[in-house]
Amino acid sequence: MDLSILIVSYNTCRLTLDCLQSVYDSRTVYTYEVIVVDNASSDDSVEVIARDYPQVTLVKNSTNTGFAKANNQAMAIAKGRYVLLLNSDTIVQPDTFQTMISYMDEHLDLGATGCKVILPDGSLDKACKRGFPTPSASFYYAFGFSKLFPDNPRFNQYQLGYLDPNDTYPVDCLVGAFMLVRQETIAQIGGLDETFFMYGEDIDWCYRIKQAGWGIQYYPETYIVHYKGASSRRKPFKIIYEFHRAMWVFHRKHFKKNYSWLTNTAVFCGIGLKFTLSLLKNRLLPSGAGRPVTPRPEQAGANMEVKR
Repeated sequence: MDLSILIVSYNTCRLTLDCLQSVYDSRTVYTYEVIVVDNASSDDSVEVIARDYPQVTLVKNSTNTGFAKANNQAMAIAKGRYVLLLNSDTIVQPDTFQTMISYMDEHLDLGATGCKVILPDGSLDKACKRGFPTPSASFYYAFGFSKLFPDNPRFNQYQLGYLDPNDTYPVDCLVGAFMLVRQETIAQIGGLDETFFMYGEDIDWCYRIKQAGWGIQYYPETYIVHYKGASSRRKPFKIIYEFHRAMWVFHRKHFKKNYSWLTNTAVFCGIGLKFTLSLLKNRLLPSGAGRPVTPRPEQAGANMEVKR
């Protein structure tokens, strides 16, 4: 088996079905399996996926175990030379698997790769190529310096906005919505850290991959579409809480020992302040939003070139 595609599902039946359809519409010479872990969805995800895609290995959890633990469950039974973390709210292109696996086979020093990730409006999902969220990188990002000076590497350490999204280069972090990882790398560093419930586990995994000496590459020769939550949609408290808790966990785990107590205090206070402001802002947003429309390839290319 060449590829194990891991998808975590939680009350996203329609999105998951669309994702699975795009997977099975792929054109590739490589063999693959699909493992879906359902985190106790209250909709009819389990029944419909089992009915429409009987070839899928379906793991049914009795509780919502979180993104990291659910993916680790799938990794434990994965047979592929490569493991792909793939969000249920994504659409892959017909050439995505062929392109990415071929690239990994040609670059044996790489532990993980990610392709270009675009949003439904055709713009780049900036999380698909990032630097590590060091205190300085986080400061420049949180206080808007990266937007004021988009071409300055010093102020764009996190989202790497000064780098052309159509070029190939090494990065620190990929996004968990699409991350192709070598099995040998996983055997060396282990799976996702289950301390992270649904955010931050991808950055932590990338940090450990690089610490172990493996390369991480951004490779935009293909792309996927990522349906992220619309900015106008009010988010549940747990989403906001876990997002900010992940920042705290990551800094404490990897960076705290490298910085003074003053810097660490500033970081933790900054996380607390951002959490409070996010809660206040969230209360002012409308409670619902419709699903955006998938862009056609020519629409996706309107805002940025998709290289072939």
